[in-house]
Amino acid sequence: MEYQILNLFPLSVYKSNLGLTQKYKEELIKEILNMTKNSYQPDYKKNNNSWTGDTQGHDELHKNKKFDLFFIEISKHVKKYIDYFDIDPTKLDFYFQRSWATLSDGQENIKHHRHMQSHLSFAYYLKKSSTDSNIQFVNMDHPNEFIPSLFLSKTVSLSKIFKNRNVKNSSLIDLNCSEDDIIIFPSKSRHGTQPFVENNNRISISADILLTAKDSKNIEHMMPPLNQWKKFSN
Repeated sequence: MEYQILNLFPLSVYKSNLGLTQKYKEELIKEILNMTKNSYQPDYKKNNNSWTGDTQGHDELHKNKKFDLFFIEISKHVKKYIDYFDIDPTKLDFYFQRSWATLSDGQENIKHHRHMQSHLSFAYYLKKSSTDSNIQFVNMDHPNEFIPSLFLSKTVSLSKIFKNRNVKNSSLIDLNCSEDDIIIFPSKSRHGTQPFVENNNRISISADILLTAKDSKNIEHMMPPLNQWKKFSN
């Protein structure tokens, strides 16, 4: 009997290579390592937490002149991602809202989370070996989970109910990335890094991006241009 499966509503994650020179990457690594020496919360290592610049007082890399070339290249890839959805980027303004580095050593990891205050986010792997932890994406909607908790159940996995685990029967996907790779995704996507994986000073750079309409006339579901906003008086 012939049949077909129609996969509806996928999460589309952009992946590419930035192509930065080793010399430039080393300059950025040096700058980030200097930031880690001046942390707002020096006890971040509790519970195997990675060092994350956005919680340590270093969340404005986009204003650091040493990262100018980096963010120029990132901008090109963000617009390629937008083009995938057949959206005209000339009708939008793009803003780096905040940006930061992360550093993971040993079994330090980044817990699953979402960036609900922005529209797009990216992760760039400035320093990463093949054995370092990968980013994970978690499917919060579970559209294919016809038995509650089936895909994430540890007991189901141990019982080997599934002959093979893959994107069609999992709620958590590890995305393999290499050094100099960039991935871009909707900020609302739940993500983190693999736990219990030995890292050798893995360094990544992330940012949150906000999109506004250049002309919001007769548009209901987009942010209007910033010049139409008015700040409350003190």
